[in-house]
Amino acid sequence: MPATPPDLPKLISMLAAHYGKPRSPITTDPFELILLENVAYLVSDERREEAFTTLRQYAGTKPHEILSAADESILKATRLGGMHPEQRVNRLREIALIAMNEFDGDLRQVLKLPLPKAKQALRKFSSIGEPSAEKILLFTRSYPVLGLDSNGLRVLVRLGFGEEKKNYTATYRAVQEAIRDQLKQNYDWLISAHILLRQHGKELCKTNAPLCGKCPVKKRCAYFMTRESR
Repeated sequence: MPATPPDLPKLISMLAAHYGKPRSPITTDPFELILLENVAYLVSDERREEAFTTLRQYAGTKPHEILSAADESILKATRLGGMHPEQRVNRLREIALIAMNEFDGDLRQVLKLPLPKAKQALRKFSSIGEPSAEKILLFTRSYPVLGLDSNGLRVLVRLGFGEEKKNYTATYRAVQEAIRDQLKQNYDWLISAHILLRQHGKELCKTNAPLCGKCPVKKRCAYFMTRESR
């Protein structure tokens, strides 16, 4: 007999009790969310947000502002965002150019498209794959989809939702299928779930040497139970 699926709303409540209520995202604007993904690389969330805030202050975060800003103004932000800051200046300009040329500088029109077309449009931008596109559609409250980053995906696989496949895309879709019937059609809940799963993956349920002893949901975790039985 197959194992009973974990209770996702209960698990999210347990993570919320452990970590506290997540704070609201720094932005809910679709273009700014794309900038946030690209302004930094391999840095902490805090440093990424600092870089984004600096970009907003010195260059602006609208497509026409990015295109007209001096390189040095954008570099003030990208230097905070880790390696290869000059390359990220060029990337931000390319993103702004796509927004201007294909969407008249206003990505809000994308949010009104049917879900598959909305995701396809967002994926025209650098670093935006299906998970990031779904996150944007969630954070802008356009579609109630639980977009997952790699941390949240790893947590859900270990908890017993879906299973790891040969490639990331297949794993992502297996997990999405496994959780579909348990998702609340509530934006506040979905956004909190995204943030809490990401935080848990970064702090305790790490890729290597996860800190299972400190995990608030270990007694409901398939991965932990398997480790304990060895």
